[in-house]
Amino acid sequence: MYAIMWLVPIVLLVLFLWFYLRDPRRTINGFLFNILICSTGLLGISAAFLSGNPFLMILAIVPIILFGLMLTFGGYALVIALLLNAKILIRKEGRKFSNYLTLLLGICILIFITFSFMKPVRYLPQEIQLFYSGVMFILLYFLVNLFSFLSAYFLYQFNKPKLNQNFIIVLGSGLMGDKVPPLLANRIDKAIEFYRRQEAVTTPPTLILSGGKGSDELVSEAEAMQAYAVDKGIPIQHTIQENRSTNTFENMVFSKKIMDNMYEDRYNSIFATNNFHLFRSGLFARAAGLSSQGIGAKTALYYWPNAMIREYIAVVVMNKKRHGTVVGIVLGLSLIGMTILYITK
Repeated sequence: MYAIMWLVPIVLLVLFLWFYLRDPRRTINGFLFNILICSTGLLGISAAFLSGNPFLMILAIVPIILFGLMLTFGGYALVIALLLNAKILIRKEGRKFSNYLTLLLGICILIFITFSFMKPVRYLPQEIQLFYSGVMFILLYFLVNLFSFLSAYFLYQFNKPKLNQNFIIVLGSGLMGDKVPPLLANRIDKAIEFYRRQEAVTTPPTLILSGGKGSDELVSEAEAMQAYAVDKGIPIQHTIQENRSTNTFENMVFSKKIMDNMYEDRYNSIFATNNFHLFRSGLFARAAGLSSQGIGAKTALYYWPNAMIREYIAVVVMNKKRHGTVVGIVLGLSLIGMTILYITK
């Protein structure tokens, strides 16, 4: 009977591999991976205790203790880490609203922990308590979705495109006047690194430098990026400017048109961006009809938490219909329950 229970993680493993190998650019990959890890861990701990082996039982106690410590102190540790990160980020990157996301998240988590201890909702009418339960369910839904996103993002970092590409799409990210800033330079450098590796074994790819001209920019991003790449030793005939796009989705759409015009649909392509932006860019590539996978340039560690919050918010917005449906159903059921409770009093 117990052996049959191991069919659960085996089925989950097969399901995860089926989804992931078909397309690693899906949030469901992270969800299935998390369920697989949790179910395997629970069965492993159960097997250790049922075995009666003292050594295995001690090993099984370790993750239980760690999980208990995480539940007890993890929230406080996360708040402290977010607030410290916000201080470093604001000092290094300036006082822009987008740099305050870790600070805002830390404050929200602290408020949530405080409310969880004080439980002021218990003093409210039963109808309001029911609505509060609905709000808590929505928060749980987004927490599960967040962990799925983070796991899918983590798994996507292991994507290793083959050295048989016809094109590398380099995604723009804004200029400083007519100069390429460090963040964008990292993307181009990553593309050049792949270019050199492929050049050593076969025909080198063509770099599509993708980005239009912003209102505060002297030239298009594509023009500045091309100049940077050529200055780094890339032959200009191996570069193409895509200078119409204003966002990541348009980067993919307009670059696809260039590639389709040159090779129809018989080509291989990848895209280059920063690693924090990699997974969402993959979602946009998929939405644009590209099979392209990505390569990510490293980002400073202090910049990563704030960037990942931004990325998650953007992914939620991309799927706003699905999330809006879930939120609407939960709130609707809560309101119906509140009404029934009020009428039956």
